[in-house]
Amino acid sequence: MYDGGKIIVGLLICLGFFLSPFFYNAGKAAKVPNPQLTEIAKEAQTCVMSKDYMTTSHFTLLDKWRNTVVRDGERYFKGENGKIYYKSLQMTCLKCHANKSKFCDQCHNYMDVNPYCWDCHIEPKESE
Repeated sequence: MYDGGKIIVGLLICLGFFLSPFFYNAGKAAKVPNPQLTEIAKEAQTCVMSKDYMTTSHFTLLDKWRNTVVRDGERYFKGENGKIYYKSLQMTCLKCHANKSKFCDQCHNYMDVNPYCWDCHIEPKESE
């Protein structure tokens, strides 16, 4: 191998290019979101499901709600606390989580997801 030095230098340069995004972004993690609840939600102190479940899997619940409402006509959901809830993004969820930019958008932007809720539903008007 007569060109071993050139090959090693070429591999190091390629490795440097490959790792450059990691070095560039080192220590620049995005700020963890702190969603703001409305006064109604603070007073209720309970949600349809537990906070842990809603943080990680609310999209699954909303997807199930959509399918059962549209396909089966089921409009009510019994929460884990035994309370009956009306299956509605606008009338149930957004009642407590009314400020989309301070609640929904913070987490969705942090996780870099683009939910398609607002393709069909009307975006809530921001309130101060």
